[in-house]
Amino acid sequence: MKLQRPILVGGLGLSFALWLFDTLQDTFVQVTEVSLLSLIAVGGGLLLFKQNRTNMTKFEAELPRDRATVISAIAKTEVLVNQLANEAANHQHLTSLQEKVSQLQVEIDRTEMQLAVTGGKSVGKSTLIQVLQQNNFDIGVTSLKFQETTPLFLEKKETPDTAALNTGITSDYILFITNGDLTNTEYQTFQQLKTANQGTMLVLNKQDQYITGDRESILLSLKQRHENIAATSASPVAIKVRKHGDDGTIAEWMEQPEPDVQQLTLKLAEILTSQGQQLIWATTVRKANILKAETQNYLNGVRKERANPAIEQYQWIAGAAAFANPVPALDILATAAINAQMIVDLGGIYQQKFSLEQAKTVAAEMGALMLKLGLVEISTKAISTILKTNVVTYAVGGVIQGISAAYLTRVAGLALVEYFQVQEVALETGNGLNLEQLRQNLQHVFQQSQQVSALQGFVSQGVKRLLPEVAA
Repeated sequence: MKLQRPILVGGLGLSFALWLFDTLQDTFVQVTEVSLLSLIAVGGGLLLFKQNRTNMTKFEAELPRDRATVISAIAKTEVLVNQLANEAANHQHLTSLQEKVSQLQVEIDRTEMQLAVTGGKSVGKSTLIQVLQQNNFDIGVTSLKFQETTPLFLEKKETPDTAALNTGITSDYILFITNGDLTNTEYQTFQQLKTANQGTMLVLNKQDQYITGDRESILLSLKQRHENIAATSASPVAIKVRKHGDDGTIAEWMEQPEPDVQQLTLKLAEILTSQGQQLIWATTVRKANILKAETQNYLNGVRKERANPAIEQYQWIAGAAAFANPVPALDILATAAINAQMIVDLGGIYQQKFSLEQAKTVAAEMGALMLKLGLVEISTKAISTILKTNVVTYAVGGVIQGISAAYLTRVAGLALVEYFQVQEVALETGNGLNLEQLRQNLQHVFQQSQQVSALQGFVSQGVKRLLPEVAA
């Protein structure tokens, strides 16, 4: 007989479930609290294992798979260094940057694995390194170099040491040492390393100082934070040994247990043997990206020095035009405050090529954004308030419009500079602009320039430019 009706099937299933529950009810009652807790622990452990495997898989998936990936990252950095050489041949950091690019080419094929050992103060970093070196720890590579960082956390300020973090990020693998459960500060620092896609192992050192129950509890907590942990005792506490003789005498002495690092060495050997080459490639990519960001900052500085005079020139051109031909406040932006030629010039400085027609499209888009954000109205009111302190200046026709036009042109120019600084590929059309990002840049620049002292200084400068006789 086919059961085609869902209600009938559901009813039969429910009846069977109720009968089964009634039959086994007595058995359920006999399950002890310990058994229930064990089941919960097992279930939680399985869930945790699944989650940690997902994290591990994500980390492994992000490792470079071939040399081509690394070469591509280095090439992008080299292009930027060459761009800096073209735009500032005498830059004080250029030679150093070029040497670092050359070193990256060598990094690709190195065989020495570099391990950073980091953590807070007095967690046993130095001792652990000594034990690993004394045991001739071998992972099948040419050599293994350990580098101990300075303590991550200062005594007075529970903040990570930037230099120590940088050392860790430029290493192939990190052993993050702790002698207990992670504090919130330690966890946040550990997350920074994971965010940088840095291979890391959590190491619970001094495990011998905990009783079994406490040790297991700490290890379980650490497993919830990271998928890869190991427990060690690099320098176990000496234990007292007592011997009773046949003649009734008692002899006592202190005995020093052997260091226990077997779990760590086994896990580390497995990881570095199977992923060693990829870890080296990943380190090279990170170094290339760090060098690229450093070069970009220098290049932005060079370009900003060239952009500032251009912005200042166009802001006063816009101000003079609005002063000579006053228009309603809401039309300032469309006529004088945004100058398409300024956009063309700034685009040229930042290697973002615009035709004049494309620049006009960008100007219109920025004008619309400024109007929607209320920047025109806010700035005009603020400038009017400042000018009211000088009745003679305030009464001169067009002065508010002129200074407002100059101010908004400056905001637009600085916002474009912020936007261009993070662009890597030259824009082919004005429509390629990311309007949401540009909106954020406009708001950021406007908020900075709305500080009373800065705005008063700008208005004072504008009066001197537009009304030199009155200002004198």
